[in-house]
Amino acid sequence: MTYNSDQLLHTYQQWLQALDLARQPQTLYAPVQYVLSLGGKRLRPVLMLMAYNLFRDDIERAKYQALGIELYHNFTLLHDDLMDRADMRRGSPTVHKRWDDNTAILSGDAMTILAYQQMEQCDARHLPHVMRIFSQTALEICEGQQYDMDFERRMDVKEAEYMEMIRLKTSVLLAGSLKIGAVLADAPDEDADLLYDFGICIGLAFQLKDDLLDVYGDPKMFGKKNGGDILCNKKTFLLIKALELANDMQRNELCRWIEMKEYIPQEKIDAVTTLYNIIGVNKLAERLIDDYTAKATALLDRVSVAEDKKQALRKLMDGLKRREV
Repeated sequence: MTYNSDQLLHTYQQWLQALDLARQPQTLYAPVQYVLSLGGKRLRPVLMLMAYNLFRDDIERAKYQALGIELYHNFTLLHDDLMDRADMRRGSPTVHKRWDDNTAILSGDAMTILAYQQMEQCDARHLPHVMRIFSQTALEICEGQQYDMDFERRMDVKEAEYMEMIRLKTSVLLAGSLKIGAVLADAPDEDADLLYDFGICIGLAFQLKDDLLDVYGDPKMFGKKNGGDILCNKKTFLLIKALELANDMQRNELCRWIEMKEYIPQEKIDAVTTLYNIIGVNKLAERLIDDYTAKATALLDRVSVAEDKKQALRKLMDGLKRREV
């Protein structure tokens, strides 16, 4: 049986609700339960189950790894929010705001360990390969986060550096999810590698779409106000390309807003967005999203399973490209 993304999401949500976190002290585990209750796309476990389902129907065999990958993803969000001093996540207070910094650090650490405990629950034949992929992915995410923090202090970040940062910070977890699913299903090595590369491409497109939505998304759909990246001078694809392609007058204006300490937030958002529109970086981002989506499609074409089995992944990929949230 080939499952669609909604079916897999429903099954995964049932597994997540049944996850036993009734350990003590509850002051450690309550924030973990809170983070997991905030929802989200559950994209990574769904991708893992989709990859598994390309080759096998008994998706229950990938249950623990799907739970582990989502636990790890939410740990990264918890610590990202702390490092960014973010007040809200998915419309609710972040852990360090609802509790405190120390709780966020320790509960995040516990989530990492819980993720590894879930991930290791597979047969001995698959265990070394699965854990090797997962550990390498976890380390690369840390590398990507460090690059992101380093970029905050630089005005000369290049497009290639940014793409490498989002490959590490965002794409490798999608790619690793897909590859682990394939490995658990005994997929041929070539197919597992193709799915990994497919995940890298959709991850890059996914983050570029996030950059666009932060500036151009409908706030009612996106769930937050536009321009958060602009207000904190975040080195997104849009800002990096704007600084690279701007003429002297445009660059001076961008730098003036970046360096300004006191301003009316909406005025800054409007001014920088206008510069983005004039320079055309939004169109460049859209073209790059199309390019990575085309590359992902070509990689999926080469996976050696029947075409009808790939339709769920194709539909999901199209949805990610067209999403407004």
